[in-house]
This record gives sequence, structure tokens and C-alpha cells, in this order.
Amino acid sequence: MIIQTEEFRRLKKAHARSILTLLLIAKEEFNILCHLEGIEFKPALPEEIMKNFQEVILFAIANYTLDSARIDEEYLAFEAGFGEENIGSMVIVPIENIIQINQEDVPIPLFINPAATLPKPKPKPKNPFALNPRNKRFMSE
Repeated sequence: MIIQTEEFRRLKKAHARSILTLLLIAKEEFNILCHLEGIEFKPALPEEIMKNFQEVILFAIANYTLDSARIDEEYLAFEAGFGEENIGSMVIVPIENIIQINQEDVPIPLFINPAATLPKPKPKPKNPFALNPRNKRFMSE
């Protein structure tokens, strides 16, 4: 299937980056739905907060969070407050983890990435000969 290819993942990542950049330049509020795995919180959030998160998490990028948001080739980063005490943390989201981008006033998503819901492909070894443990004797370290 095409959505399982590296080329498709690369295209969707570039598409997400373009939409995010446009939203940030326009200073328009938006939401991202993404996989929690791979997202960093700096400083780390207390366990009481983390245990309430599901595998997929929604972040509202508005107000101060929108003002603090930055994007680069690989990540969207922003500051956000969590829990009743509004504990602050820098959230660093790999762009490839973003499943959906939407805005409250728009009835359809601005972006959907079906590849973000699939397991990431394992990198192919540089030397397929090395996969067989019996071949180690023929290889130099």
C-alpha cells in the first residue's frame, strides 16, 4: 500500500510542515491530534498528569501556546500548561506523529495523515548479508 512507503510518509510530513508554517505565520489558532509516543515534555510532567494521557492526544495551539510555537524540519515545539496547577512544559512533537490538523471554525480537517497511524517501517540494513548470524564469521568488525 502506498501509505506504507517512505515516500508517502515524507510527502505527508512536508505537507504537515507547510500547513503548520502557514498557520504560525498567520497566527491562526489550531489543534493537532498526534501520537503520544515520541513526544517530549521539557521539563518532564509529573506522573499524575502523564498517566491521564491516552495513546493519541489533542493539543490546542492558541493564545500563549500559539505565541510560543516554533517549527523546524522535524519538530513542532510549543509551551503549554497541564493539570489544575497549569504546570508549564515545552512540548516537542515530531511532525511525523501528527495525525490531524484542524481549526474550530472549519468543518473538515486541514490535514490528515493516515501514515501516522501505522507502525514506522524498520530501516533496511546496509548489508542484508549481515542479517544472517551465520555470516558473521565472513564479516570484519
